[in-house]
Amino acid sequence: MASAVSLLLLSPPRQLRRDGTSRLLSTPHRRVLLSAPTSATPLRLLSAAPRASNNNEAVKAPDRLVAAVAYLYPFLDGAHHGRFLLAQFPFFSAVLRPLAPAARLFHSSPLTPFLLFLTLYFAVVRNQQAFSRFVRFNAMQAVVLDVLLIFPDLLAQSFAPSGGVGFEVFQSMESTVFLFLLVSLVYGGGACLLGKTPRLPIVADAAERQVM
Repeated sequence: MASAVSLLLLSPPRQLRRDGTSRLLSTPHRRVLLSAPTSATPLRLLSAAPRASNNNEAVKAPDRLVAAVAYLYPFLDGAHHGRFLLAQFPFFSAVLRPLAPAARLFHSSPLTPFLLFLTLYFAVVRNQQAFSRFVRFNAMQAVVLDVLLIFPDLLAQSFAPSGGVGFEVFQSMESTVFLFLLVSLVYGGGACLLGKTPRLPIVADAAERQVM
């Protein structure tokens, strides 16, 4: 799936250009970093275990907080993939209830996700003077993770069976995407609060190329 990440994520920013097929994408803020989808499946996101690395120098508390909050962005943007899992296991709904105000604010306007995308990428990731590499790397991981959501979103639009084996496969796929986002939020945010650098599978390599 790493090969499907946008030109911006795989090469220097100056080489970024828009693909003509971007009008097929339903979410505008993801078109900025994506050139063309492939047939990769989100199940590959779970092929490698995430790992955290210790930082050589102490990370300040404000940096830890900002880096941890960044992982809320892809989770809130892809929370709809958990509709089947939340309906089947109400326990998840109870656990995630504290995030309800943030979810309402996130979806209060169609422009909110796009504005947050611009803020994370241009005001945080590209702002070397204001933010440490620790913050910028984690913010970039959150951005890449959100970009990868285009694949399950496109699949959900083109393949949404109403019953049978196909529907069970579709449910499993949606639940897998949601669980990966939830794990990324808990693991990424938790590691950041502890001052450690989380490295998500696939996502970390793409983020590393963009953070100086």
